[in-house]
Amino acid sequence: MGVQHVVVMGVSGTGKTTIGRLVAEALDVPFVEGDDLHPPANVEKMAAGVPLTDADRGPWLRLVAAAMTEHAEAGRGTVVACSALRRAYRDVLRGAQGRVRFVHLAVPDEELGRRMAGRRGHFMPASLLESQLATLEPLGEDEDGLRLPVHRDPAQTAAAVVEALGA
Repeated sequence: MGVQHVVVMGVSGTGKTTIGRLVAEALDVPFVEGDDLHPPANVEKMAAGVPLTDADRGPWLRLVAAAMTEHAEAGRGTVVACSALRRAYRDVLRGAQGRVRFVHLAVPDEELGRRMAGRRGHFMPASLLESQLATLEPLGEDEDGLRLPVHRDPAQTAAAVVEALGA
């Protein structure tokens, strides 16, 4: 079937990193944390409560796609945690070598607010959640992906992702 990348996407607080790590483990592929590839200027901007612009996100998304391609060139797929909020952002990621599939983690807004308020040590403040929700464009019917409600137990959600992908 070739190399496959799974992009675990959604707004901040959905559990992309936690679920993504579990899915990567289940699929026995490397996990790529998209947040780690943000340039320092993006991190500083978000930490200050300023939403990123498309111009801010472009270079970051290209770095994420390049990381996926680097793994594909070595014959490995990946699981990537990346917000991928807009179709245009997902188009950049789809430019990576290999098949790129998206799993949109869906969490009710009230639960997202609670999760973000309880997070410690993350640069993304809860004040940016509203701008992320406003930016989010659902997956189109023609996009290779699915929307999945998040269970309270991350292991259950990860298992549902693996099952939904047919892996």
